Amino acid sequence: MRSAAETRAVLVTGASRGIGAATARAFAAAGDRVAVHYGRNRDGAEQVAAALPGEGHVVVGADLGDADAVRRMVDAAADGLGGVDVLVNNAGLFVAHPIDETSYDEWQRAWHDTLAVNLVGAANVTWCAVRHMGKGGRVVNVSSRGAFRGEPGQPAYGASKAGIIAFGQSLARALGPRGITVTAVAPGFTETDMAAEELVGDTGVERRAESPLGRVATPDEVAAAIVFLASADAAMASGAVLDVNGASYLRM
Repeated sequence: MRSAAETRAVLVTGASRGIGAATARAFAAAGDRVAVHYGRNRDGAEQVAAALPGEGHVVVGADLGDADAVRRMVDAAADGLGGVDVLVNNAGLFVAHPIDETSYDEWQRAWHDTLAVNLVGAANVTWCAVRHMGKGGRVVNVSSRGAFRGEPGQPAYGASKAGIIAFGQSLARALGPRGITVTAVAPGFTETDMAAEELVGDTGVERRAESPLGRVATPDEVAAAIVFLASADAAMASGAVLDVNGASYLRM
């Protein structure tokens, strides 16, 4: 638990469930003030915020595909928290659109919607949040192992998660002179609502068998990696990507 002087203002996007909710809980447990962002699930976000330990937490909403709404949301978070010290770009869409099974209209819509939230939305949130950050600021982007191994059924998702790594590395260089670090985590399958369909029955058995550990990650495990990357101890990791996939996919 941090002292009152050390408490930080943390904005977590997509925090109404899954990895985002676990991340909000982890920062709050460390003594930080958290802005719990939601896209559509306001009730879920309010429940997450109400259950957080500590005080000073806020709930903020915005469709990340709407640039003006993003700016209003980040400003509201900064007003409610007294600034933004840490940004976690977690919100994301995962839309199936295999190239051989998707109409041209469906293909275009999947790419537009996915990139609007996962990549352009995250970039816009970051632009706005950095205006409220000082030295010691932290940006942690939630990518995916799909950025490296590919996502044949969800190519826009894979591309967006590769893009957010390149985006983050560019900003790590741009913001480093200001004392702001930018990092990423790349989870594999995680026990969340988004992955629920892939983790039941025979498919679930196959997914867990992809890791030599015989399981997939929990949201709390991914959240712990995010909290570490946002810490002062991880300053020299700026630009790095931390894989959290149980060796289910290995890269050089």
